[in-house]
This record gives sequence, C-alpha cells and structure tokens, in this order.
Amino acid sequence: MDYNPGKHSMECPKCGHGMREVTYGDVVIDRCANCGGLWFDDDEAARLKVKWMGDALDAGDAREGRKWDTVDDIACPRCGRDMAKASDPGQPHIWYEVCGDHGLFMDAGEFTDYKQETLLDWFRGLIRGAR
Repeated sequence: MDYNPGKHSMECPKCGHGMREVTYGDVVIDRCANCGGLWFDDDEAARLKVKWMGDALDAGDAREGRKWDTVDDIACPRCGRDMAKASDPGQPHIWYEVCGDHGLFMDAGEFTDYKQETLLDWFRGLIRGAR
C-alpha cells in the first residue's frame, strides 16, 4: 500500500477537506484526510473487495464514519451532480453514495464492513434496514 502525502487529489464530498491518493497494487483510490471517507472510481470497490488485505485502505474510525451518514445531500467530486443514496443488496446496513458516471463514496469503516461480509451483517441489516 502506498500513501501519497502530497497534493490533494480532490475535495471530500462529505466534509469538504482534501482527499489524498492511496495505492494498493494497481488500484488508486482517494481517502479523506479528515473524516476517513473513501472515493472509488468506477469498479475500484469491487476490485479491492476481492484483494487480500484490500480493507487496509479503510483506515478511518467506523464510529466517525457513522456520524457522516447523516449528511444527505452530497455532490460527486468529479462532476458536481447530486449523488444517489444506495445500500449494498447483500448488506443493506451499509449506506453509501453513488454517481452513476464516476463512482461511489463510502464513509470510514464501510468498506471494511463491505469486504468482510459475515452472518452478523444479516442481523445488522434487520436492525438498521435498507436505505
């Protein structure tokens, strides 16, 4: 895993702070330096889900990430259009935002949960429900 401490690649769609590029193998994602949220272009989340230790990129605090779920209206950091709210069909308690043209944003801790699907996720889905 490689962390680029230099220039911010874009602004975080949730908190507005700068995001930095983080590389894992051949995948480059953007991680917010403040809230720990992750931006995945196109199919990067699916590609990282199957990579061993891909969840190491999700270095933010999941409790902090849950606080950011209350931010409803966010714009795509690539095109500026409003992003759609979504949840993972297999794990409906994981709430994230999607731009159909550019990618998706997950709050801190959500990618780790998405990658490590367990029976407990089924129960969490019952408690929290779908988005």
